[in-house]
Parts: sequence; structure tokens; C-alpha cells
Amino acid sequence: MFTRRDWMKVAAAAPALSAFPFSLTPAVAAPSADDLKGVVDKAVAFLKAAQKDDGNFASIPRAGEPGLTALIAAALVRNGVPGDNAVVTKALKYLESKVQKDGGVYNQGLSNYMTSLAIVAFKETNTGGKYDKIIETAAKYVKGLQFDEGLTKDDPKYGGAGYDKPNAKARPDLSNTQFMIDALLAAGVTKDDPVIKKALVFVSRSQNLKSEFNEQPFAGKASDDDKGGFVYNLFDQDDPKSTKRTADGGLRSEGGMTYAGLKSFLYAGVSKDDPRVKAAIAWCRKHYTVTENPGQKDAGLFYYYHTFAKAMDALGEDMFADAKDVKHDWRQELFDELKGRQGKDGSWTNKNGAFLENLPELATAFALLALSYTKKKA
Repeated sequence: MFTRRDWMKVAAAAPALSAFPFSLTPAVAAPSADDLKGVVDKAVAFLKAAQKDDGNFASIPRAGEPGLTALIAAALVRNGVPGDNAVVTKALKYLESKVQKDGGVYNQGLSNYMTSLAIVAFKETNTGGKYDKIIETAAKYVKGLQFDEGLTKDDPKYGGAGYDKPNAKARPDLSNTQFMIDALLAAGVTKDDPVIKKALVFVSRSQNLKSEFNEQPFAGKASDDDKGGFVYNLFDQDDPKSTKRTADGGLRSEGGMTYAGLKSFLYAGVSKDDPRVKAAIAWCRKHYTVTENPGQKDAGLFYYYHTFAKAMDALGEDMFADAKDVKHDWRQELFDELKGRQGKDGSWTNKNGAFLENLPELATAFALLALSYTKKKA
């Protein structure tokens, strides 16, 4: 077996060989197709057994539906499960049954979250344009949920999205806003669309970075540890009882939200040279991990895995260097971590019940979505 030193000797002895595509750089060791298939197949078996007769997956009546089914359908197709697979087909029929007259795809409440997830699921399975009309009307519905009507650009709510239609008591958050951005871009809305531009105003205000894009008080109080990261709810700065606040009124950055913010910037075409993107990447390098959700430990862990995977994929660095310049094959590390956490029945679950991740169907959906981004790039 040739070592690196052997290759260097060959190169020195035969300069003409330099025209050939030899590389002394270690290959990226992303999981093999067989390894990935083995993990996915176990998950599919679990989900097939968990699926109800009408196609939904909620183990608790109406819990997270139809969003949960949308997450699972998209995750399965992204992992190579055919669109005509029985589990996927039943899931999509269920989603179709939840399309409302206003174009939204929801059951009771959480209409932005539900519809945004449904758009992505329909897009992933839109063979032959079968769901074009549903996607078009759903995108129009989601656009109407943005906080912008009657607001000036200086209003902290401007451009964001919450769980449902805006009203005087409601407030937007970064999680719902990033789902909205994902869905609209998947639906074919351009990066220059006013809705996307307005959404980026809110995303910028959710970052622990004082800049021309963010004059919120909490951003100017960010510690070195929090700087560049993102927060779920910037309005926590106005709540003295919030556990997210620091002693001086700042807000703590969170892993899942930081990757969601970074991903939103990259998806919407913000340059990697933009100071907001640079600051977010610097935070990610400082807090790189696949064993916990930085800032929240095991709370929202599987949500973290899916935003981490999407953002890293969008960033495009096969080997991601942390703040100590240690290079990480993030695809392989994420795969290994998720494989190690998979249960014998093929599911994933979080012992921490925050955000309902103790429901194996939800944790499994997020885990599968994350896994779909660990495939080797062609």
C-alpha cells in the first residue's frame, strides 16, 4: 500500500506524471451508499409500522399533523425511497386531504409551519408537475402570513413569520421564518422576491451581531461566546423573566437557530463574504459539534441535526475546520452519530421531551432529513 511519502517520491522522480489527477489530499470519507441504505431501511420499516390507515404518523391524535407527515414524506424521498412507495403514496394522499380552500395545508392552527413543510414535501415528490397547482396556491397562502402589512421596516416584527396569521398578540420567530424561506424557494419564488428580501430583514435581526442590519438592543450586548450566533425569539429581550436573557439583557445564541439563520442567508443568496455570514460561520467554527445542540444541550437535538446538515451542505465545505483548525468530515461524523443513536426498531427518539422530540416519529423525521445531506457529492 502506497503511503503519502511514496506518492511524493513518485512525483519527484517523474514530473510528467503531474499532468495526471493524482491528489495527496485525504479523500472525504462520507458514508457509503450501503451504510446509508442500511440505516434508512431500518427507519423505513419503523415508519411503515407507525403509519396510520389514513397515511398520517401521529402517535398522539393530531400531534404535529399534517406537518409531521410532510417531514417524513420529504425525508424518505430525499433518501432515495421512490415516490410510488406505499408509505410515501399514503402520506401524500393524507397531505392532499388537508389542503384548505385558502390554499394552506393544515388541520387546526400552526398553519405557516404545516403549510411550509407540506410545500417542501410536495416539491420533493412532484413528478410530472402533479402538485404544481397545490404548491402554487400554498406558496401564495404562506406569503400572506408574513408580518409586513401596516408595519414599517423599523418594526422588529417586520418580515418575520410566526405559526399562524399575524395579529396584534402574535409575534414572529426565526424557526417559522426559516421554514417559510425554505418553502417559498422550493416553490420557485425567486431570491429577489420582496417576501424573501423582507424575511432576511427579520433573520438579520435575530442574529447576535450589532450591524447596519441589526440595531436591536440585545445584539449590542452579545458576549464573545454568543456573537454571530442566532436566537429563536428576539422578543425575549423585552421579557425580564426569560431564561434566554443574559444578566445585562443580551440573548444567548443557540445551535439549531444559528444553523437555521446561516442556511437562510445562503439559500437566499447572501454572499459568503457578507459580515453576517462570516460572523455566523465563525460562531459555528467555535461551537462545532454533533453530540449536542450548542446552548441547549439535548433539547431540540434532532431539530439541530437537520438545520446543521442543511447549512453545512449549503456552505459547501467538505472538510469543516473548527476554531482550533481541526478539520471535520462533517458528513461522516453526523452519520456516525445518528447511526449510533438509532434504536433497534429503526427509530430515533430524544429522552428530552422538549419540542416533542420524545415522539419517535418526529425525531425520526428530523434524523432522516439530516441523513439525506450526508451523501457524497457527485
